Amino acid sequence: MSRFILFQRDDCHLCDLALEVLAGASFPEFESVFVDDDPALEAAYGHRVPVLRDRTTGVELDWPFDPAAVVALRAG
Repeated sequence: MSRFILFQRDDCHLCDLALEVLAGASFPEFESVFVDDDPALEAAYGHRVPVLRDRTTGVELDWPFDPAAVVALRAG
């Protein structure tokens, strides 16, 4: 199980931008979780996606985030 989760939606331009930021920051492996078909996740993250979550600490980064923020999350 990956330490990090990216909550996202299908066909989400902001989610695509978040993936570019993660790739540009050489972010480690993460799990992609799509909130569209899960009512609980939709309620929690539907208006906030993309959201990057650290499973270990529970810290979440709401979009917009930049490479410096994701590097700090990874170090945290």
